[in-house]
Amino acid sequence: MREWNTPRSGAGAVPGRRSPSAAALLLLRDLIVQKTGVFFGDARIDMLEERLDEVVAARGVPSLLDYYYLLRYDPDAAAAWGELMDRLSVPETYFWRQPDQFQALVEVVLPRLAAARGGRPLRIWSAACCSGEEPLSLAMALDEAGWFGRVPIEIAASDASAALVARARAGVYGERSLRNLSPERRARWFTREGTGWRIDPALHARIRWATANLLDEAEAGPLAGADVVFCRNVFIYFSDDAIRTVARMLAARMPADGYLFIAASESLMRLGTGFVMDEVGSAFAYIRNPDPTPEANPAIPRRALPTSERS
Repeated sequence: MREWNTPRSGAGAVPGRRSPSAAALLLLRDLIVQKTGVFFGDARIDMLEERLDEVVAARGVPSLLDYYYLLRYDPDAAAAWGELMDRLSVPETYFWRQPDQFQALVEVVLPRLAAARGGRPLRIWSAACCSGEEPLSLAMALDEAGWFGRVPIEIAASDASAALVARARAGVYGERSLRNLSPERRARWFTREGTGWRIDPALHARIRWATANLLDEAEAGPLAGADVVFCRNVFIYFSDDAIRTVARMLAARMPADGYLFIAASESLMRLGTGFVMDEVGSAFAYIRNPDPTPEANPAIPRRALPTSERS
């Protein structure tokens, strides 16, 4: 659910850059996409350099090349990566974003899954939860539709940025996060606290928060077996290889009848990920490809594509 500092674009050398610092910058760009999936294209590499300069200065590292070696080999690399993830991510999100998917979840997906599970808890994972607006919106939708009283439901939420997860755990939000909520939902789910708004504690307690890098299967894998996965506004910033890696992990771990929701501006159609698109109520979601053989074409949707998916 996060939005990153730069969308992905084509790869290639950075025009006019020949210095050792420029070479180190490209090494760091490659390392970042390998580790996190986030790709900084040539048009925005100056932005990456600015962010790296900030974190290098904060750590007191002599140069970008020294910082590269720190990330690759230093015993403190894990902490350095955590700092970098916090620096690169921007918490631009809000409650009740793309509500047609929430409606599809409560009206179509959960009835299907509840009937198939026979009382087993239904698991939902918000895989890039940013500061928590998406999973809390999911919990609102489930509560308002009466689902918490009908079947056991577990909601997990994770993000690669520990700082954003800490904000999600705090449960206090500014006006900008609430801008898409109706007055009725604002009154029902929030109370004024200082200059912000605190989410209802009982609703907040329904979420299990975690820090997880989607490209680290040791971190993300245990969460990826959920019945429903929301992974929205992430893939538009990932390299194609990173998208394939994450999507194939999900396809391998999710139940055969599970559902994957991504943002309307994102698509898995051309990448051969093991998912096909399906119409779910008034929204679209991805389900496991029923025929994963090489002869099958995973780029063919089961039903008509929405306008944003047509080429």
